[in-house]
Amino acid sequence: MKRFLLIFTMLLLLQGRSDAQNAYKGLIQFSGVVVTGDSLRAVPFVSIIIKNSYRGTISDYNGFFSFVAQPSDTIEFSAIGFKKGQYVIPDSLETDRYSLIKILSRDTILLQETVIYPWPTKDQFKQAFLNLKVPDNDLERAKRNMALAEMRELMVNMPMDGSGNYKALMMERQNKLYTAGQYPSISLLNPIAWAKFIEAWQRGDYKRKDKD
Repeated sequence: MKRFLLIFTMLLLLQGRSDAQNAYKGLIQFSGVVVTGDSLRAVPFVSIIIKNSYRGTISDYNGFFSFVAQPSDTIEFSAIGFKKGQYVIPDSLETDRYSLIKILSRDTILLQETVIYPWPTKDQFKQAFLNLKVPDNDLERAKRNMALAEMRELMVNMPMDGSGNYKALMMERQNKLYTAGQYPSISLLNPIAWAKFIEAWQRGDYKRKDKD
């Protein structure tokens, strides 16, 4: 009876070990960071897709990514201003997690030089510039616009340009992908969020503004 129990226990252990091996051979958590080849800086918002499929993710602002893949999958990396890259996940993994530091090379596009001359010759341009009469009201307006207080107010109230809107949109999409299928993370214990809050509080962003 004892020998039967010992053999039965050994079979259960072997079966559990076999199931564990089959688990990480089926699906793995593929994570990593995308950096540049010249300065090793993080490449944000890189499109990371499994070849011949629609599964993948987007790297965050720090170049980090993480998603579920399978061994032998070909991963394609693409970003604006960089050459496309590929990586094949090894099929001889011993764990259900795999990390990678992917280096992307910059894609430089050379355009033909274009020279624009406002005047036929330099002498004519110099003469026209010296004879230019700037109205006093325009000059005063330019001085007022270049004042430090005015520049600071414009910097605070000026809306984001196309680049800023693109980064904000990609960051929002990356956060949705990162928390897909689970509850969103809480920034209560995030030291970066607390640092930003303290900086905003010191600047006086939360002070009550009296209406004119």
